[in-house]
Amino acid sequence: MLTLRKSFILHSGKISDLLFILWAGGAALLSYSLVYALRKPFTAATFDDFDFFGIDYKVATSIVQIFGYLLSKFIGIKLISELKRENRLHFMILSVGIAEISLVLFGCLPKPYNVFALFFNGLSLGCMWGVIFSFLEGRRVTDLLASIMGMSIAVSSGTAKSIGLFVLDTLHVSEFWMPAFIGAIAFPLLSLLGFLLNRLPQPDEKDKQLKVERVTLNGKERLNLFSKFMPLLVLLFFANLFITVLQDVKEDFLVKIIDVNAMQQSSWIFAKVDGAVTLIILTVFGSMSLIKSNIKVLCLLLSLVICGMGVLGFTAINYDMLQLSPLSWLFIQSLCLYTAYLSFQTIFFERFIACFRIRGNVGFFIATIDFIGYAGTVTVLVMKEFFGPDVQWLHFYNILSGYVGIICMVVFFIAGIYLVQRYIREFSRQKVAIGTKTISENVLNTSSVI
Repeated sequence: MLTLRKSFILHSGKISDLLFILWAGGAALLSYSLVYALRKPFTAATFDDFDFFGIDYKVATSIVQIFGYLLSKFIGIKLISELKRENRLHFMILSVGIAEISLVLFGCLPKPYNVFALFFNGLSLGCMWGVIFSFLEGRRVTDLLASIMGMSIAVSSGTAKSIGLFVLDTLHVSEFWMPAFIGAIAFPLLSLLGFLLNRLPQPDEKDKQLKVERVTLNGKERLNLFSKFMPLLVLLFFANLFITVLQDVKEDFLVKIIDVNAMQQSSWIFAKVDGAVTLIILTVFGSMSLIKSNIKVLCLLLSLVICGMGVLGFTAINYDMLQLSPLSWLFIQSLCLYTAYLSFQTIFFERFIACFRIRGNVGFFIATIDFIGYAGTVTVLVMKEFFGPDVQWLHFYNILSGYVGIICMVVFFIAGIYLVQRYIREFSRQKVAIGTKTISENVLNTSSVI
């Protein structure tokens, strides 16, 4: 009877964990997917008949929105690090409300001045990843939850473009009102999902023991944390600068890099490719939740990223020789790029905090990485527009991804060596401290016996 009761409790616990994963992971996945619905559908339009004071109109929309996104990431280094749980839902609803208003202004303001409305769209949405992730971090199942949420980045970019093309081609909504049309559907749904995330239970004692309790960080604490791990963080931030730039160029200009009509594919081809890539990454990242050793997961992630960057660079440099079909090329690019990008947006810093028992939160690291990365994106797009406006997009992207692959492969290799050496030093100090404590206790015990 006692055995039966224990079995029932264990079985109930597994069901409870499964329901929590579906609740938390599903709400986070859908939430950030809807953030993409508010931010990215305009990238499906080409705006061929317009210009922005002599600048390519499509490039101008991306630059202006990213400027807002960049400023938001800078603000987010402080805001997300210090944001308390009770303020998260209010922040989410306010942000998505401003985002939708900016899209309405983009549709109704005269051209080309309507481009400036996208600045506020980027400004309002730049902190959303960190805010949503803050509901998930510091739990035993965070690896799995983060992997599920990470699916939104991989699958939503292509899906947002596909939905945008569907609204343009099938529903015949103009390319200026199409983003607001999609956003009007996303806004109430995202507000509801924010409410569901806000109802998640707090991490329990077992979560805190395994993954360290997550706390807010003030300015002095952020500076001390960066100083303590500065060599490693500088390497990671530097490499992620290139990854983010390449990621943004691919997301915003994929319809210019690859001609869907020439491929004779439907408008949903981007969603299908990103969906396949997402399933692969989810399987890989989700399986890491079975590995308890934090340092092993960190090393495994860096090894995957190094291999991915090597394949990315090789494919780009040998594009003409390999003669890959556009679909195969897109799949390889997406798989390698998203593996690297999502590693640092989801699991890496979650495990990093747990590995070194850091008092802090993941939001600080992600906001800092994103700010540096989007600063690089703005720089590249501005330089491209003013110094090479007639560059063919596929050629430009392959050159960029070739350099990114080589540079990041080397930098991540160095970062991996430093990480292991730092862990060995930390572990050795802990062993010495434990040994000293044990000797002291033995001396005290001996003295008391005498």
